[in-house]
Amino acid sequence: MPKRVLSGIICKANNKNTVVVEVERTFKHPIYKKYIKRSKKYHAHDETDALKVGDKVMIEETRPISKLKTWIVITNEKRSWYTMKPI
Repeated sequence: MPKRVLSGIICKANNKNTVVVEVERTFKHPIYKKYIKRSKKYHAHDETDALKVGDKVMIEETRPISKLKTWIVITNEKRSWYTMKPI
């Protein structure tokens, strides 16, 4: 069975080796035919511990690492403008 891969934005990075990633999805309402946004938060393992709030990352499903962590960060897609250091 293939592993699920999701893309989201880090909303919390306080704990050691753990980040909270908010994944947003859109779907069409079955009756009203309007597109609705829903979001869900996932705890993911960050081995490098270098990610900041606002970074866009991809996470992959893995074996349970702790009670809440069953995802790992695989790539850092883009740094947000306010987390970059000034030149």
